[in-house]
Amino acid sequence: MAKDYCSFQLITGDGVFNVKGLENFTRTTNLAQRRLSYAVVAIIGPQSSGKSTLLNQLFRTDFRMMDAKQGRGQTTQGIWIGKGIGIEPFTIAMDVEGSDSSERGQDGTTFEKRSALFALAIADIDIGRREAASIPLLKTVFEAMTRLFGARKTTLLFVLRDQTPTPLERLKHILRRDIDQIWAAAAKPKAQTLGDFFNVEIIALPNYEFEKGKFNEQVALLRQRFIHSISPGGLAGDRKDVLPASGFSFRAEQIWKTIKENKDLDLPALEVMVATFRCEQIAKEKLSRLKLDETWLAMSKALKSGPVSEFGKKLSNILENYLSQYDMEAMGYEERIRKDKRQQLETEALQFVHPAYVAMLQHLRSIALNSFTTKLEKTVEERRGVGFEAFVDSCGQSSMLQFEKGCEDATIKKRVNGWVAAEVNVRERLRLEIEKLKSDKKAEYKAEKKKIKKEKIMKGLTTSAGAMAGVTVGMAMMFVSDPFTATATGMGASAATIQLIDFARDVRHGSNVAKDSCHEHRS
Repeated sequence: MAKDYCSFQLITGDGVFNVKGLENFTRTTNLAQRRLSYAVVAIIGPQSSGKSTLLNQLFRTDFRMMDAKQGRGQTTQGIWIGKGIGIEPFTIAMDVEGSDSSERGQDGTTFEKRSALFALAIADIDIGRREAASIPLLKTVFEAMTRLFGARKTTLLFVLRDQTPTPLERLKHILRRDIDQIWAAAAKPKAQTLGDFFNVEIIALPNYEFEKGKFNEQVALLRQRFIHSISPGGLAGDRKDVLPASGFSFRAEQIWKTIKENKDLDLPALEVMVATFRCEQIAKEKLSRLKLDETWLAMSKALKSGPVSEFGKKLSNILENYLSQYDMEAMGYEERIRKDKRQQLETEALQFVHPAYVAMLQHLRSIALNSFTTKLEKTVEERRGVGFEAFVDSCGQSSMLQFEKGCEDATIKKRVNGWVAAEVNVRERLRLEIEKLKSDKKAEYKAEKKKIKKEKIMKGLTTSAGAMAGVTVGMAMMFVSDPFTATATGMGASAATIQLIDFARDVRHGSNVAKDSCHEHRS
């Protein structure tokens, strides 16, 4: 895209951070999709030292360069950034306003320090044009680095102008000695070595104005070192605590805000803030996408009319999909925060889908209860006689097992207390409903069986057995109430007579029970 080649002003000369410009750059270049596969390169140094020219040669950017015909002066104001072209990984080039600017006047030192600190805070590789005027700035930068960066590591690439009679190796030795001395003099909270914070490299390039051909050749070789710069052995191969590219915009804005407000430069606290902000953003986005997921919406609609097949499997896949997306996009942020926000996302997602799970359980309960009712009616029709109650119990167990099997299919991988409690409550309700139906049916069957038995006795014994023995039901009642009279009459004790007497005793017992009940009621 053509916009990939365009640089823009990230921070104005007045220190205003261009939020919209950075958002547009991030969106246009798809920076956020790069995750950890990106690098930031910044160049700092004196005004009119060829910084913009070097960046344009290295990364094919379009930063404004000084016109030698118009004389030396301030070309770059503030801080500009652009995307490196033809470089992998994705490389952000940052052109920083030159130090010792006469145009700035007394304000120059303040902005110079702020911009240098910002460049070092945000960049993986810093290119420094070695000039005498820029050396004192290192002391301020080093002192801030010990508070700002912690264990973060940045590559400092010092570029010498190879135009003096002093041998190159001698220049490198002098510069390295100066750097070590500045580091030793810098105030540090504890004993730390320069290597804890920086990889220092020193190179020389021919003069661009007088040896343009050689300059281009050497820059082309240097450009190759920025390809795969974050791979092991690359210029930024041992960088630490890299944040995902999706957090670059917010992090850059917060670093500038912190520097500008002169707060205690505490990178760990800043990194926590960035991680919290970005992980919350990612989690909210995934939850929103889950709520609009087509499979989820189809399941929700289907649940209004009945159960959904493979409910647990489908729902688990939906949840795992968005949690996995979160894991990928949040990779690289502080582990504790990343895990906390993931747990929060998981909890909110489960709360959102929980009503659907409860609806599924209710469908399973209804199915199991209807199944039991059908089996029960069939049992009444087909299983009269011995074993009826046992078969009713068997039907109840079968329906409960049917419900349990349905629960297994509906259960998701993530079992949480609320979901377990819902299943327990629905299961208990079903059990009580089945037990009530079983009890009612058993009582009904016993009453019906007893009624049938009495009807058979009344009909059969009064016509055949009663006639054969010459005994009426009334006489049998007399025998029950007055056994002495029965003995005195010398009545025969045939089997039919005995059955009739037993029946009369049952009838009388039932009558007495009814009377007792009425008596208790009156009392």
